[in-house]
Amino acid sequence: MKKLFVSMTLALMCAGAVATAQTQNITLEDIWTKRTFAPKGVYGIRSMQDGEHYCTMSRTGIAKFRYATGEKVEDVCLFNAPDMRRKAKPMPPMESYEFSQDEQQILLGCGFEPIYRHSGISDYWLYDVKAKSFTQLTKNGKMRLAELSPDGTKLAFVRDNNLFWMDLQNLEEHQITTDGRVNEVINGTTDWVYEEEFAITKGFAWSPDSKKIAYLRFDESGVKEYNMQMWGALYPEDYKYKYPKAGEDNSVVTMGICNLENPKSNTPAIDHVNADNRTYWEYIPRFQWADGNTLAVMRMNRLQNHMQVLALGTGNGDNKVVTLYEEQDAAYVEVPDTWQFITVGKGKKAQRQMLVTSERDGYRHVYLYGMDGSLVRQVTSGDYEVCAVEGVDEPNQRIYYSSREDGAINRSLFVVGLDGKKKQRLTPSVAGTYNTSFSEKCKYYIQTWSDANSAPIYTLHDAKGKLIKTLEDNAALQEKMKDYGTGHKEFGTFTTSHGTKLNCYTIKPADFDKNKKYPVLIYVYGGPGNQQVTNSYGYGDYYWYHMLSQQGYVVFCFDGRGTGGRGAEFKKQTYADMGRMECEAAIEAAKWLGSQTWVDKDHIGIWGWSFGGYLSTLSILKGNDVFRTAIAVAPVMNWRYYDNIYTERYLGLPKDNAKGYDENSPLNFANLLKGKYLLIHGTGDDNVHFQNSAEMVDKLQKAGKHFDFMIYPNKNHSIYDATGQTRLNLYQTMTDFIKKNL
Repeated sequence: MKKLFVSMTLALMCAGAVATAQTQNITLEDIWTKRTFAPKGVYGIRSMQDGEHYCTMSRTGIAKFRYATGEKVEDVCLFNAPDMRRKAKPMPPMESYEFSQDEQQILLGCGFEPIYRHSGISDYWLYDVKAKSFTQLTKNGKMRLAELSPDGTKLAFVRDNNLFWMDLQNLEEHQITTDGRVNEVINGTTDWVYEEEFAITKGFAWSPDSKKIAYLRFDESGVKEYNMQMWGALYPEDYKYKYPKAGEDNSVVTMGICNLENPKSNTPAIDHVNADNRTYWEYIPRFQWADGNTLAVMRMNRLQNHMQVLALGTGNGDNKVVTLYEEQDAAYVEVPDTWQFITVGKGKKAQRQMLVTSERDGYRHVYLYGMDGSLVRQVTSGDYEVCAVEGVDEPNQRIYYSSREDGAINRSLFVVGLDGKKKQRLTPSVAGTYNTSFSEKCKYYIQTWSDANSAPIYTLHDAKGKLIKTLEDNAALQEKMKDYGTGHKEFGTFTTSHGTKLNCYTIKPADFDKNKKYPVLIYVYGGPGNQQVTNSYGYGDYYWYHMLSQQGYVVFCFDGRGTGGRGAEFKKQTYADMGRMECEAAIEAAKWLGSQTWVDKDHIGIWGWSFGGYLSTLSILKGNDVFRTAIAVAPVMNWRYYDNIYTERYLGLPKDNAKGYDENSPLNFANLLKGKYLLIHGTGDDNVHFQNSAEMVDKLQKAGKHFDFMIYPNKNHSIYDATGQTRLNLYQTMTDFIKKNL
């Protein structure tokens, strides 16, 4: 631990020292095309079953390492092997891998083609570790979400909206569902809105004995289509997909269970999941096997303020249904970050229990529930947020978890017994953000540490936190950051007129003079539960902000009311009134900055992306006396245009809360624009539709307002391409606008 502390301290000293003689200027090419500041990392970490070894993935193959030393043992699989070259011409770059349970086979994915932001299709190969041979599995077409069965003899996957399984002995495919149709029925994966808002794409799960597959079925035939025109051909193509906007119909989602040994016995589980009130239980955001014959299914109502976890018996003649968990809230219930089934106790006292995170006491904490639905105990408690359960050590009856006990901007690692006792900190006192990947059996972990001004450091530790080896220190990048004069992001707080203290950070010019007055650019996001003010490495925008500071600008960012890391009450206070408090905080931040002796109060701008673009637009309209400029990238302009899962979670239904939807829509305040405004949107944005910006353009034009508008044909919500040229153009556009108008 001492060595780690010293290395981090040195990094902090290098990062925290304000450059007195700037040697090099940052360019946009450095950030977006040359990748001058891209950190090195340790990628594709997978723990082996023995808990003593781990694997990583590089461009050349998969390598095996020993946890006890961090030294490489062998190359498990080389992608440029002769057998691969013979079968795949040209050899595809491998992008993902998964071991079979006995670790004698590796499922390799390549040639990923995106469907939406988080889903896509791939080619898959099976590598035999002993024979060192490759077998292509996708001769009949690319697959989605391919996954080996627990016994390694079968493969489940989705193709053309239907669920399949493959016998790996003879590569014979067996089709489980046949009614899948584009924009009508989806089996085994999820629709657009589940993928985006519930962060779930895999809609099937193998039973532990590999004999059954539970799966979701989406009937989206009643969901309205959104149409995007894709430019490039002589006659542009129309792309249509199902997108349920606020207040509109959702897919009808049901569960099915396929018995591979007796397909005729396949039965939908819908009667277990929502037959008691099908108009009430709208969503199935999560499901998993609790044991070989018990399927655990999470269900939520449309307003997402009532959640249950049901245990469904799936054995022969077992139709028992038990409510394992239930939670209600006046605002909304978050889908748990962690819910898993573990064995608690030893010997005859051992019991299967559910580990789950919840905000029910005001902060996100860890709870244990019995399989009869009874609360066993609250494992963690206090006025802080648990970020995630990082590892469960069943033999020693303890969990490892990350939390914000060191303040909302930091993230640290702790261990505590399942009885809630013997809590210990494992990370050192050096502040920052610690992320971990634990070995099987939790004997070791690989940690990534960074802070706001330090590149990531990858280290290997034992379960007590002792440093075994530094795997990557990014020392060269840290020195480069010093050469370019970065490393002076400063954290602080300011207090609003409501008496609320808000976290913020400031990036000032390296030669900052408190007796001078500087123009300020405020960056906002501000969406529910989101955090931008964190003590962690910032990647692309971090360097753009430093580039602006080199040109005489101050960059400022804050987390307003409704953001995360500070408990449920702080986060949920914006419920049903989204936008008002956030905009008030942005205006107050600008006024507070304007009162500082080193700020030119007549030259304060604001910018944001997505929710941040919504907020920057609303702020320059309602705060037209304090903001000189605003930039909005891919903004929502009216929450009636956005998807229903996200929007209704925070605003309720439009028919019940018209005021909440309309009173803070920028469309209704276009006539208030005074300053310089830049609006940017991609026409292929499947998330925040181009419709939002088109409507805003119409409102501004009708109000007689002049503004700048940049579109990116066919680009999605990220406005990005693999070359970096699109991002380069985007940031050049914004930089030029700032230099001209701020």
